[in-house]
Amino acid sequence: MAYKSYSMELAGRTLTVDIGRVAKQANGAALMHYGETTVLCTATASDKPREGIDFFPLSVEFEEKMYAVGKIPGGFNKREGKASENSVLTARVIDRPMRPLFPKDYRNDCTLNNLVLSVDPECRPELVAMIGSSIAASISDIPFDGPCATTQLGMINGEFVLNPDQELWDSGDLQLTVASTSEKVIMIEAGANEIPEDKMIEAIYFCHEANQKVISFINKIVEEAGKPKHKYESCAIPEEMFVAIKETVTPEEMEEAVFTDEKQIREENIRQITEKLEEKFAGNEEWLAILGEAIYQYQKKTVRKMILKDHKRPDGRQITQIRPLAAEVDLIPRVHGSAMFTRGQTQICTITTLAPLSEKQKVDGLDTFTTEKRYMHHYNFPSYSVGETKPSRGPGRREIGHGALAEKALVPVLPNEEEFPYTIRTVSETFESNGSTSQASICASTMSLMAAGVPIKKPVAGISCGLVTGESDDDYIVLTDIQGLEDFFGDMDFKVAGTKDGITAIQMDIKIHGLTRPIVEEAIKRTREARMYILDNVMLKAISEPRKSVGKYAPKIIQMQIDPVKIGDVVGQRGKIINALIERTGVKIDITDEGMVSICGEEEAMMQEARRLIEIIVTDFYEGQILEGEVISIKEFGAFLEFAPGKEGMVHISKIARERIKHVEDVLTLGDRVKAICLGKDKMGRISFSIKDVR
Repeated sequence: MAYKSYSMELAGRTLTVDIGRVAKQANGAALMHYGETTVLCTATASDKPREGIDFFPLSVEFEEKMYAVGKIPGGFNKREGKASENSVLTARVIDRPMRPLFPKDYRNDCTLNNLVLSVDPECRPELVAMIGSSIAASISDIPFDGPCATTQLGMINGEFVLNPDQELWDSGDLQLTVASTSEKVIMIEAGANEIPEDKMIEAIYFCHEANQKVISFINKIVEEAGKPKHKYESCAIPEEMFVAIKETVTPEEMEEAVFTDEKQIREENIRQITEKLEEKFAGNEEWLAILGEAIYQYQKKTVRKMILKDHKRPDGRQITQIRPLAAEVDLIPRVHGSAMFTRGQTQICTITTLAPLSEKQKVDGLDTFTTEKRYMHHYNFPSYSVGETKPSRGPGRREIGHGALAEKALVPVLPNEEEFPYTIRTVSETFESNGSTSQASICASTMSLMAAGVPIKKPVAGISCGLVTGESDDDYIVLTDIQGLEDFFGDMDFKVAGTKDGITAIQMDIKIHGLTRPIVEEAIKRTREARMYILDNVMLKAISEPRKSVGKYAPKIIQMQIDPVKIGDVVGQRGKIINALIERTGVKIDITDEGMVSICGEEEAMMQEARRLIEIIVTDFYEGQILEGEVISIKEFGAFLEFAPGKEGMVHISKIARERIKHVEDVLTLGDRVKAICLGKDKMGRISFSIKDVR
């Protein structure tokens, strides 16, 4: 392929795509330049399908290299390790809109790789990778029904900012990512500071319009540099197999098997159907190999037909009806805060832990200028929650994605550090799962934070809507509160979290080639109605407001402001003073560059003692000041008292006792604690103290 370069103006900057310059052995490759951000995006696929699978094996990678920002990785190895959280989340945002555009029966291994070579803070590499992945797949010979395009949108003072730089992205009221085809929206991801629903819809379609310019640009590249799409071996289920299956299991029998509100009963019904069909096809090895996929598709067609044509849901609910709800707090003893939220067969328990600000998470990646993270939300999905058994191998991409979504939903309502000087961690444990656990974790986390005494601004609830579509754009049903079966067999998982005043997070996944605006608007409307119901009728009845103080077992924190000039006095040379304070009182002490001191401990008396000592250290001695100190040195002419670590004063022998004494040791011994009054400066300009003049 001959080297060719293409450029367009995008949000006031030049986007340049080099085709045929590098990575020529990949099925498709695009070297992307946006400002001084450079990303190599490639698409590759195997020649033959992978045997024994019933899904499209797509892998999406976003590789962050520290050389891209002129740094050497930390640690002993000095080499990039496992993918960062930002890398995982970016790969997911690329995967979600592109996966539905590949053929459903395509089983060839496919990889979309995005290698970040350089980063310009004005041009986020995540956006470049999203556009580049679409270009690489579109110009390749891999079957792909694109192109698609992605736009990111920020909002500053109510004004939209198209593809904002990193600083605006981090500081604005909106972080919106929208992917589109030439006709429809195919992916939405958002974090927002209580954006009203109407404003959010306006923002989504602002991005959709911007995407059309990028799609036109990609189409031009494909027209000139695209390869013909290769033929592939279809893995579709033979129609004659469906006919044979229906002779044994009628549509009515399949409907009876799947339409129940008990997941375990449904699974048992399907197991019995599977055994019956395995017996029927015992002599047909080819059909037995794909029987599981055939039964899955039979269930899918049955569920979709009943929902779309008869408005009948598997568990008998109405289209807008939410499953039975329950909520409680304080179910786990000794932790700092706990709450459980149950929706049908979905059950999440969230535990909140509070710690000093010194325990913020250190962030090492290309995604942010900030090096610390004060709030962390972690989500766990053990196999027992769905009745399966497999060993735990740590969080996967799904768990990281769900945790990040809940974190994004809750950040806008958290108090700032001045109001609540704690590092906060919430962990959502999935006890039971049958659909939309991420949104249940948001509900449980809100209550857990309030139970822990975190003064959140407003409670946040989350809910998910599903979709089943027919043959035309206006033939569809939006389902409120989808369960697992409706998620598996439906076309959409539209998650929205927010307060009574607006949206704080959105994540939309689809399995079709896009959503029309009426579907998007109806889904957002439905989720608001459901959120208000959950908040008013369940969550706020379990706990109506944040507790006035943190719990018995949570660390207590008091703050004091000191002159920043005095920070060195408190810290001391090589930390000598602050370490002495910590050793003496058993508390933790954090000091910001602005002079805000946080004292954290479990015993109020020791915390107040630490405060008293710091006040002594940072306050200049003045005449008439009475202090208590420890005798740390005895000389012929007097004694030295330590009032606080590093803060000392001298009492002349003549000022120790009212009567005349010959030796200091006649009255004082090392380690004695005595009160002394400051006499001000002596004739030589030295601060002196008196014990005998204390009244």
